[in-house]
Amino acid sequence: MRLTAVLFSSGLDSAVLAALEARTARIHPIYISTGLAWEAEELAAVDRVLASGTFRDVAPPARLSFPVGDLYPSTHWAIRGEPPGFETPDEDVYLTGRNITLLSKAGIYCAQQSISRLAIGPLAGNPFPDATPAFFTAMAKALSLGLSHPIDIVAPLSAMHKSDVIRLGIELGVPLALTMSCMNPHVGKHCGRCSKCRERQHAFRESRIADPTEYAVAVR
Repeated sequence: MRLTAVLFSSGLDSAVLAALEARTARIHPIYISTGLAWEAEELAAVDRVLASGTFRDVAPPARLSFPVGDLYPSTHWAIRGEPPGFETPDEDVYLTGRNITLLSKAGIYCAQQSISRLAIGPLAGNPFPDATPAFFTAMAKALSLGLSHPIDIVAPLSAMHKSDVIRLGIELGVPLALTMSCMNPHVGKHCGRCSKCRERQHAFRESRIADPTEYAVAVR
């Protein structure tokens, strides 16, 4: 069976992506720490999700680091842990070069491990320039050339909205309650105040599936 690397943040999207890839491959989760405020909670959720028994054939997760503290000022909301509010648009949480950072580090790791398929989880409507098909194609070509190793970057969820991903997650048996999609989590709970929590809440409503998430602030 082939080995597929999955950028795995413990978020709802990446957990469903991993389960989808696991249908046809042995998955190798990769978590890349960049020094952002919510990473300790994400890492705890990575352990919870991977220990849930959902993934029968999974390689031990790789935990890599690519600090961005010299790129973002100490006052940046993602470093401070004070994300934009509930109703703010997606554009307000753009992290410059986020996917460039993640894919560069993951691509090097994949070359070292002789892995050629690297999966990432952007969804339909993602407005950021480093989440487009053209970018992924160009990045895969650059990594393949620069590493002298074939790298295929795939985004299997890119035509889906989050409500669709939730339905797929239920179909695949993903423990959605254990996932973490929040920019200011509190001891295993979603904050309920940030735009990621808003996106998650609205998607569960649209999917007509009960939201199992525990929020620090009541669902709106």
